[in-house]
Amino acid sequence: MAFEPSAVGVLILAAMALYLAAFVTLVVRARTVGLGLFAVGFATAAAAFVARWVEVGHVPMQNLFEVFLTMAMLVLPVSLFCRHVLKVRAGPWDAMIACLVVVPMVLGVFFPEKFPKFTSEPHPLMPALQSSLFGPHVASYLLAYIILAKALVQALGRLFVGERPSEEGVVSYEAAIYRTAAFGFPFLTLGLVLGAWWGKLAWGDYWNWDPKEQWSLVSWLVFLGYFHLRSACGKRYPRLTCALIVLGVVCILITLFWANLSRLFEGLHSYA
Repeated sequence: MAFEPSAVGVLILAAMALYLAAFVTLVVRARTVGLGLFAVGFATAAAAFVARWVEVGHVPMQNLFEVFLTMAMLVLPVSLFCRHVLKVRAGPWDAMIACLVVVPMVLGVFFPEKFPKFTSEPHPLMPALQSSLFGPHVASYLLAYIILAKALVQALGRLFVGERPSEEGVVSYEAAIYRTAAFGFPFLTLGLVLGAWWGKLAWGDYWNWDPKEQWSLVSWLVFLGYFHLRSACGKRYPRLTCALIVLGVVCILITLFWANLSRLFEGLHSYA
């Protein structure tokens, strides 16, 4: 086992431990302690993000290690916004999302030979990524992914727990699914549009049918289907609308993992 004792690696491990502890304490309803651990975990992930930025000399969103690091930092702000603005429950599963996001980075820190795509080894920013669109394009997608992961939690709750009426300060599952999906979808759209614009500048065409482009489009279309079905049918098919949310997130996972890791899907985005 090869452990890389860098400052970023240590901070990542600490963030994972804190997020996991926050999940456990929130499950047992120690809310004040759990939220405190969640906040400290966020601060630790943010410190790792800044340390990584200093280490590589550019916004750390180049490879999968940096992508998951950025998402690990976004979970708490998204959770707080959804809770206080959208009135969506912020339970222990938000902390679990953060913990799961950190797992690929931990694999890269402990097992760099077995998981080279998740390794924390820094690389200079390649010429294709030296664009003013790099940060906004990737950040839009990562923010959308975290928000839609929260929509997934609400959809799974609706499927397996059943609908619960609105409580004081929070909305029902059905309303929570719609609000979080409606919050995340514009960022998903922005990422797609900025990617097409950047593709035109970098490769001479707005669309190249690259595997990652295709799966990003499929993800977008699935969520578009969710909004269309809900608009046309209202709340009459809750299981189908929840299934579309689940399918959309599965397509996002394929975009993140399979399209990046599988040799079958190598394309213009293979450097990621």
